[in-house]
Amino acid sequence: MAKTNRTYKETYNACLDYIVSLGEGACLPPEKEMAGKWSISRSTVRAVLDHLSEEKIIHWKGREKTVLRLPSKADYFQASETRPTADLIEPAFMQYIVGGDLAPGTVLRESELAKSFGVSASSVREYLIRFSRFGLIEKKPNRYWVLNGFTREFAMELFDVREMFELRAFDAFAKLPSDHADWGKLAALADEHRHLQEDMDSRYMLFPRLDDRFHRLIIAAFHNRFADDFYDLVALIFHYHYRWNKTGEKDRNADAVVEHLSVINALQEGDIDGARKHFQGHLQTARRTLLASVAWD
Repeated sequence: MAKTNRTYKETYNACLDYIVSLGEGACLPPEKEMAGKWSISRSTVRAVLDHLSEEKIIHWKGREKTVLRLPSKADYFQASETRPTADLIEPAFMQYIVGGDLAPGTVLRESELAKSFGVSASSVREYLIRFSRFGLIEKKPNRYWVLNGFTREFAMELFDVREMFELRAFDAFAKLPSDHADWGKLAALADEHRHLQEDMDSRYMLFPRLDDRFHRLIIAAFHNRFADDFYDLVALIFHYHYRWNKTGEKDRNADAVVEHLSVINALQEGDIDGARKHFQGHLQTARRTLLASVAWD
């Protein structure tokens, strides 16, 4: 089995963790048990065992699979090689949209996107299908996909739902215990915002991804699968820069950074009511910005 296979790499890393838990000198279980443990095929198990043997991590002879040494950090495949395919496509597609200045009616071919993103065409197809039901991406019969425009009414309805979801999510985030890991993530995001502020002239185009991470952190606290799925659509729409009037983009992003930091600072100070007001104000600004900047047909 080729060592570029994502399932193989995920299993290999999982097996290294398992070996650490067993300890040096321990014996790995039968192949059937290992296949069941990670819900994989025996051929994948054998490929993993073969690699472990090559690296002198185990001694493998017949049914005997003995741990010779504990794995080091260098033995693991990098996280970027084992991320789920869907997680790889989304940022790649977003960058394609944001950085490409694509016009409405632009043709999207699954094979070309797959080659560009380094994933399968079927994975790209599944990703595009998720948005096709909203009318933003349309599949021509037995042909290619096209990017469509969207109406002012559609944007207003989208924003109404966004505000309902995100305000509920904000309330859930504010109730997280003080030792929750998400507070550390929020602090790290604050540092990134301040770093961006230091040189907004040259870094303002980095804001869309930072904005996406900020809002996704809030949404994640809601633990609502429908909100998570809906925000994928929100991210696509509100980072639809090829439809935006580029004039004033740097100033818009700079203002949004200030609004984000106002929310974060208030949360960190324990001023929940103040933070919620800042967050509501930020969403209202985003609504006005979209309606004022999109070139409506």
